[in-house]
Amino acid sequence: MLIKVTNRQNEVRMSASILVAEAVWKDIESTCSVSNDQLSILLFLFGKNFERATRIVDQRGVKRISGEPSGRFIFQVVGESRRKEEYFCFAECYCACYSFFYDIVNRGEQLCCKHQLAARLAASLGTCIEVKVSDEKLALLLSKL
Repeated sequence: MLIKVTNRQNEVRMSASILVAEAVWKDIESTCSVSNDQLSILLFLFGKNFERATRIVDQRGVKRISGEPSGRFIFQVVGESRRKEEYFCFAECYCACYSFFYDIVNRGEQLCCKHQLAARLAASLGTCIEVKVSDEKLALLLSKL
């Protein structure tokens, strides 16, 4: 019984955190700027992942790859390791990195990974590197996920 209560409490906490984060993201998107208060809230909600995400954004490590003519897109976000891997992600729901599957899908300990946060922050601030490709090339990239 204790496990069920704890799991339910965790679900409620995560849901509330998502709602607060969404409100902050919408504010940032509407102004294309971020305040210290907004940064503090996001840091509180996402912890070290958000801190790492800000470093990625500061280093211009987020590409938004858009297919033409459809306008569909995916983010390509650089990692922080020495190898500088790049991970494809959808900011709200998926990342191809190991942390996404381990910490989010498997263990349910985080709301999202640093790559998703970096993609969301860069998109909200309008600081993504824009890459245009054909819809066929975008489909090929997506087929490899």
